[in-house]
Amino acid sequence: MKQLFFLGSISAILLLVSCQKGSNGELTGVEKRGKYFEPSPLGMAMIPGRSFNMGPGDQDVAYATAPTRTVDLATFWMDDTEITNNEYRQFVYWVRDSLARQMLARVQGFENYQIAADRKGNKIDPPIIDWNRKIRWLDPKYTKALDSMYYQGDDRILGKKEIDPRKLNYIYNWVDLQQAARLQNAYNFTSQSYQGTVIDLTGKVVPITNRSSFVMSEVVNVYPDTLVWIRDFSYAYNEPLTNRYFSHPGYDDYPVVGVTWKQAKAFCMWRTNFKNFNLSQRGDFGVQDYRLPSEAEWELAARGGLNNSMYPWGGYYTRSQTGCFLANFKPMRGNYSDDGGKATVRVATYDPNGYGLYDMAGNVAEWTISAYDESTYNFMHDLNPNFEQNALPTDPPAMKRKVIRGGSWKDIAYFIQVGTRTFEYQDTSKSYIGFRCVRSTFGDDLQSRK
Repeated sequence: MKQLFFLGSISAILLLVSCQKGSNGELTGVEKRGKYFEPSPLGMAMIPGRSFNMGPGDQDVAYATAPTRTVDLATFWMDDTEITNNEYRQFVYWVRDSLARQMLARVQGFENYQIAADRKGNKIDPPIIDWNRKIRWLDPKYTKALDSMYYQGDDRILGKKEIDPRKLNYIYNWVDLQQAARLQNAYNFTSQSYQGTVIDLTGKVVPITNRSSFVMSEVVNVYPDTLVWIRDFSYAYNEPLTNRYFSHPGYDDYPVVGVTWKQAKAFCMWRTNFKNFNLSQRGDFGVQDYRLPSEAEWELAARGGLNNSMYPWGGYYTRSQTGCFLANFKPMRGNYSDDGGKATVRVATYDPNGYGLYDMAGNVAEWTISAYDESTYNFMHDLNPNFEQNALPTDPPAMKRKVIRGGSWKDIAYFIQVGTRTFEYQDTSKSYIGFRCVRSTFGDDLQSRK
């Protein structure tokens, strides 16, 4: 018995020695993983975190939409231009191609469009799409196999086969951290179970069974509404824009419009998954999350490092010293073409602000992730302020309002000021609203302030 105890003691000592090897009993942390360097994302500008006065300037009209308060934000990256038609089309084509490959993999003779095992022969369940295998859209054999993706019967015009955009639905999952963070939804270690409930996307109250209860699955049709040019402006001839704005190569570098808040959010999720999948293929498992900016992040970025400025370029005027307009908006009483464009113009047509961001005033207004409420400024925290709300289909319209910023080509100068806020409903698309993405940083925030 004593011998067993003695041997056990030696084993415990050896275990402790092996765990503390090289530390001399001091706290040193785990093994060093190397210095992390924040990669510079393509087409994005770094917005240094800082404090600033958020809200309207001293030139605002009486009964302003919001008061002014001091807030502080962390560093983040932002797209230097609005998402263009060409960039959004990549999202639409990806959804189209992924659906087509899934359909082909279920048709006899096309099974090789899904990969069921990796290079080492390990089984993949469920199988993944083989993106290296091309789709021959003009081949009658493929057209027949993909027939359900095209317009059917009476929906066809002149008998021409066209992809039905109503079929282009993107399915994605996201974690509802707001509900997961509620104290009543925390894991109970005494009973070893969850006690709370969550509200799913249909408004149904569901008991929490495990962590997957906080995962929400959403289905969003990704094709933009091309009829907004006619719907938004009655008694106006906008048919050329309706028929060509999203599809014609002449508009590739114009900001995408006709997208709802939900579609913009789905684009950010797709961009995140698309980037992270590409990183994992190279053996890099770092996570890069793209999202819509909060209202505060958008305003900080729009100010371009200037304090209390009315416009992204500073000053009180919308013209340069030579008399040229500095943004695409509605000058004076409707002389739309006086600033260089009757409607939208190519992104980056005008000079950038101090952070290298283009079109933070005018061209198209931009969705933010923030929900709109008249009293938001009064109850938001002053550190990384934001107010989000996942409105349900049954909620009243007032709960579906989302903040839009920046003003557009159809707005007067007041709406392109950096401190002006307004709203649109999350399930509504307009010919004057687009968006851009942001991405959080990792590491030492103080380095970005120098």
